[in-house]
Amino acid sequence: MSQTASDRMSPEERRVGATLASIFGLRMLGLFLILPVFAVYAETLPGGDDLTMVGLALGAYGLTQACLQLAFGAASDRFGRKPVIVFGLVLFALGSMVAAMATDMHMMIAGRVLQGAGAISAAVTALAADLTREQHRTKVMAMIGASIGLVFAGSLVLSPALYAWIGMSGIFWLTAVLALLAIAVLLTVVPAAPPVPRATGRILDVLLDPQLMRLNFGVFCLHLMQTAMWVLVPSALVATGNLPLAEHWKVYLPAVLVSFLFMVPAVIMAEKHGRMKLVFNLSIGLLLLVQLGLYLFGSGLMPLALWLTLFFVAFNILEATQPSWISRVAPASSKGTALGIYNTLQSIGLFLGGALGGYIAKHYGAGMVNLFCSALAVFWLLAAAGMVAPALRGRTTATAS
Repeated sequence: MSQTASDRMSPEERRVGATLASIFGLRMLGLFLILPVFAVYAETLPGGDDLTMVGLALGAYGLTQACLQLAFGAASDRFGRKPVIVFGLVLFALGSMVAAMATDMHMMIAGRVLQGAGAISAAVTALAADLTREQHRTKVMAMIGASIGLVFAGSLVLSPALYAWIGMSGIFWLTAVLALLAIAVLLTVVPAAPPVPRATGRILDVLLDPQLMRLNFGVFCLHLMQTAMWVLVPSALVATGNLPLAEHWKVYLPAVLVSFLFMVPAVIMAEKHGRMKLVFNLSIGLLLLVQLGLYLFGSGLMPLALWLTLFFVAFNILEATQPSWISRVAPASSKGTALGIYNTLQSIGLFLGGALGGYIAKHYGAGMVNLFCSALAVFWLLAAAGMVAPALRGRTTATAS
């Protein structure tokens, strides 16, 4: 049956998924490695005793990402995916070098700003969409999302050891090398992309598309909730879980690995059985459950481990399905632009999640952060109710469930 052949990923599609996931992973590893140890290192720099400067150094990356994702996505529609990705990785490597040589917090912030200027997420996901068939796109996005989850968990394990071995400067130099290695992988392993139809649509049309607006709101909510959670989770694991900071990986790593066991069948259900909207809405509902669970039963090591595992289940499913959905809904000539807007909202969510999470926790208590995120999940569910799942190529009708 021809259906059997179409249901299988081709060797080239598997290679695309693996190589683009590795590019994402190499770049994200360089970012995640600094998170567990940066605040400690900052105290050794002039100005590092100012928590506002420390927060700005961490958040500057997300802010410049938010400003430039759309520009990089639109540029990839006009000039091709690979040249834009290479340019972004070069900027990221240069920013890493500046941060490695930083002698004070101002120079460190400049390096982080330059790192964030390499806003390649939209171009990479657009390239993945160009090189895969629609019925396999979510699988490829899942591979990319899984690489991010694995790299995040791995960085929590590696970071303290690397910091003790090569220091923060060495970690930033390693980040630069990883970015350059990602360029080599892109140019030598990733297949040549098909010609991209020259962008002809208006950005305003992409911005105001009702389906794309819902998806953009969704990724904003997802990453705002994610960052807001990480304002609270480490201290909660220490305070109520009695788990030292150096051992937090013992919770994070199993949570991420277990979540993959649930993500794979969910992606198969969404793609192969046409249940995209059902899987999507159930995942948002699971996020709501996690936030309420953290508010009501968020004390102790085992409850925290449970809620974190469920969070990663929902997060990884949504990370896989949303970019795939965007790439199907967006016009072929504006795919990079649409993904640029999507990644802009993602970066804004990351930035605001940390800022709002910290502000709400400081003035109203940690529980209010979970209630705020719960309310956000409710609004997201209401917005998602009006979405229409895209039909796969070759199917005659779209399923709404």
